[in-house]
Amino acid sequence: MSANQSKVILITGASSGIGEATAQVLARAGHKVMLAARRTDRLDAIVQRIRQEGGSASAYRLDVVSRDNFKAVVAAIQAEHGALDVLVNNAGIMPLAPMAALHAEEWDQMIDVNIKGVLNGIEAVLGEMEQRGGHIINIASIAAHNVFPTAAVYCATKFAVRAISTGLRLETTKVRVTTVSPGVVESELAKTTTDQATKAWLEEFRKVALKPEAIANAIAYAIAQPADVNVDELIVQPIQGR
Repeated sequence: MSANQSKVILITGASSGIGEATAQVLARAGHKVMLAARRTDRLDAIVQRIRQEGGSASAYRLDVVSRDNFKAVVAAIQAEHGALDVLVNNAGIMPLAPMAALHAEEWDQMIDVNIKGVLNGIEAVLGEMEQRGGHIINIASIAAHNVFPTAAVYCATKFAVRAISTGLRLETTKVRVTTVSPGVVESELAKTTTDQATKAWLEEFRKVALKPEAIANAIAYAIAQPADVNVDELIVQPIQGR
């Protein structure tokens, strides 16, 4: 698989934000993009726009928490296109709150989506990729490098994503593994926060934010490298460094 050929790329959490921008950037680069998320109406609209611009795109309903759903989507892509070259594990949620708020259900949701969702994706693609090569890109966060108040569990999930990526990269000689850690990005991620005091802090913290295309371009850069080059990790932040 050469660096310049068109690749079949599955992007989770593709209905908005970084996932949507990544699909558009990669489609313009000539890749076949497979958009996956739970909101199929949003996916269908994005796919239509990409096709109108001359790109190749398809939509799949995916709940990353479901191992069976993930495997079925990957199997469908492989059956249609012959292979899946790149997986972008982008789906994630960020309902922040102080630990003392005891939002245990939100803790469980973050663990399920942010950690198990990534593992489910790896499980679904790794066997085939170990045979023919491939690329797994896991979206972490600056929260994988620093811990912030009200974000203990979210940071823990992103530290886990970074550890999973590093461990997988050390174990494989056939699969490229990249971790992308965005700083503050314009997205719907903060809307999952229900704690009112934390919401107010987030609004202030997120006043300086990157466009999601900045992260999409970083992902495209990692994919575009020669097949024998692995971009281990990219940290992409606003110039103010948040």
